[in-house]
Amino acid sequence: MTVDFDLILPDVGEYGKYQKLMVWFVFLPGMIPCGFHAYNQLFMATQPKFRCLVPDLDLVDRNLTDDFIRNISIPFAINKEGRWDSSSCSMYARNYSAEENLAALLQPGGNVSSDIPATVPCQAGWKFQYSDQESTTVVAEWALVCDKDFYTTMALVLFGVSGLVGNWIFGYIQDSMGRRPAFFIYLLIESVFAIATAFAPTFGVWLACRIGVGFTVPAIMGTPFVMAIELVGPSWRTHVALLANVVYSFTLCLLGVVVWLVRDWRQMSLATSLPFLAFFFYWWVLPESPRWLLSQDRIAEAEVEIRKMARMNKRTLPPGYFNQFKTQTEEAGDDTDSNHSHPTYGALDLVKTPNMARKTAIITFIWFTVTSVYVGLSYYAPALGGNEYLNFLLAGVAELPTYFFLWPTMDRWGRRWTLCFSMILGGVACLATLSFQDNYVATLVLYCIGKFGISSAFVVLPLMASELYPTVVRGIGISISGVAGMLGPIFIPLINYLGTESLMVLPLMIMGGLMVAGGLSALTLPETLHQHLPQTLEEGELFGKDFGYKQWLTCCPPRPNRREEHENDVAQRLAENPDIAKPLVTPTIASSITSAI
Repeated sequence: MTVDFDLILPDVGEYGKYQKLMVWFVFLPGMIPCGFHAYNQLFMATQPKFRCLVPDLDLVDRNLTDDFIRNISIPFAINKEGRWDSSSCSMYARNYSAEENLAALLQPGGNVSSDIPATVPCQAGWKFQYSDQESTTVVAEWALVCDKDFYTTMALVLFGVSGLVGNWIFGYIQDSMGRRPAFFIYLLIESVFAIATAFAPTFGVWLACRIGVGFTVPAIMGTPFVMAIELVGPSWRTHVALLANVVYSFTLCLLGVVVWLVRDWRQMSLATSLPFLAFFFYWWVLPESPRWLLSQDRIAEAEVEIRKMARMNKRTLPPGYFNQFKTQTEEAGDDTDSNHSHPTYGALDLVKTPNMARKTAIITFIWFTVTSVYVGLSYYAPALGGNEYLNFLLAGVAELPTYFFLWPTMDRWGRRWTLCFSMILGGVACLATLSFQDNYVATLVLYCIGKFGISSAFVVLPLMASELYPTVVRGIGISISGVAGMLGPIFIPLINYLGTESLMVLPLMIMGGLMVAGGLSALTLPETLHQHLPQTLEEGELFGKDFGYKQWLTCCPPRPNRREEHENDVAQRLAENPDIAKPLVTPTIASSITSAI
């Protein structure tokens, strides 16, 4: 018999000083590395403007301007946007070392002949042009342009693939080993590879380091988020989930500032990695999730954490408070010795029963659509022009208004309708871009609306998923859904690289349709607002089993009386086992226990 942590929280405090300190100073900061390492690669691999290097003109001091050199040595070609521009990968086949040829070119309108010269691929490399002298990128250092310009796209694809694999593996780690050791495993792997990135001597080594970092990026945010949700009471989950996403948006803004200040890609790698070594000091303060410990029937260890929580929240638990749970588990035949074997769970447990399989399929589909559109808008958002660092900063700022919408609606409308509205809004905005491709203002407005809706869905979905999956498979369930969600971003860089102007609209149309479908499917999930988190597979199967189509349009569930529920539960346990009456009487319910019986 698994102990329901939600029944203990009223006695120790659902969101007291202990939870606030852990959430604000441990769990929320623990999510920052994910935002930094998920997007710093975009700036390390930025492609600056470039053209063929012409040694006779660029490497000889003749006081020639870059525009002049470009005009006499570089032909025009159609770029990827379908416009005529100076070619980046070809040059005129001319002998600029001959003085008479150069003298003729220096004359107004001069040319060495009336014939158009032949064009050849760049013969001596490329000349890269940065906005400032301190900027460097891996593209320029290893000449990843022209016939090698796919390399940076390949790096993004492999980064996504490694994250997909890592998310799957680490889901098992946090559900089998525990939330606490899992976090430090992520942090160690990520820190080693992120710091090694700065010292990569070749593109191959750099790519291997980025794959190592990508292996941990989704998981290192998921574990602190799950721990925060598991540590607070049902009425505070929305509050904590919104705080987590506000921190993530501020993380993106902070990254925009860091990469603007540090333009050298090696220093940028260190600046976005070294500060997170301080998180290893969490070893002495990061607790194991009491909810996870109870789900594993490790009651003695859970008691240590829960009493610490009660003491800091200025609550008092009687000395024999936990005997009731030990008695129940012993009577049920459970083994409370943490050294003994305990049932292990896997992905198949999510689909063994019909209701769990249905909920898993719907959550996974929605996760796929939300992640695809969110990352898709980030990859080929409307070209606003100006400073790319400022644009990235503003993109993070654009997410902040979503939380003012979510704060009241998630606790009033419920998770289902908030998720449905957000996804349909974002999907319609993506579909509408087809009609306003040439209208900058309309496209910008639709982008902001789409960003608003998708960012909102990105907040609601992980919270709802964590409330639907039982504790024993919560990490696995979120990891599998996250893995499916990451399939979309893997293909987005390929579409961005291969697509023409017309094909670039097609993914938005597809993702817009998926978002609308995902929003409608969200209504078929049971409402989780004000509900206890399911602990076991049996509870997970029963949760929402009778939720039929007649309830799909229901909205705004009423807030239950938690104190009354707790007292009724205590009264039931007292009636079943009178010998544990004394330990159960806590100061918070002593005045009402008699009437409850």
